[in-house]
Amino acid sequence: MKLRRRDLQTVEMQMGPMIDMVFLLLVFFMVSAKPVKQESDLNLGLPGTVPQEETLDIPDEQRILIRADGQALLNDLPMDGPQDSLLPTLVGTLRRFKEGADAAKSEALITIDPEDGATHQRIVSILNACAQAGITGVTFADSSGEDE
Repeated sequence: MKLRRRDLQTVEMQMGPMIDMVFLLLVFFMVSAKPVKQESDLNLGLPGTVPQEETLDIPDEQRILIRADGQALLNDLPMDGPQDSLLPTLVGTLRRFKEGADAAKSEALITIDPEDGATHQRIVSILNACAQAGITGVTFADSSGEDE
């Protein structure tokens, strides 16, 4: 008996519909994807200081009143407690004041006005707070309220 050989048909894949599907998927993903913004592309408005180009003739001056009970008032705003010797709130406020004065290219001035009953240690604590903030322009007010 003679075996008959079957002719094997070759199977071909049609490339046209496959290419069409690839392009349709490519267009779908391009349209549906959101572009990723880099961090440097984000527009952020951060608070800060902007340095000025010319100096101001008017110096920035703040007044620290030291009451007899030890309470320190910076421009009539109470700072820290009367018994607090480190004065963290006052130091932080004075540092921001110094940065603002430096950005405006003006001198930061502090006038210390102690009442008659204020202790010397409290005055030294206020002077230390000014030194920690980097302020060197410190003056004392006389008893009549005028600067010396």
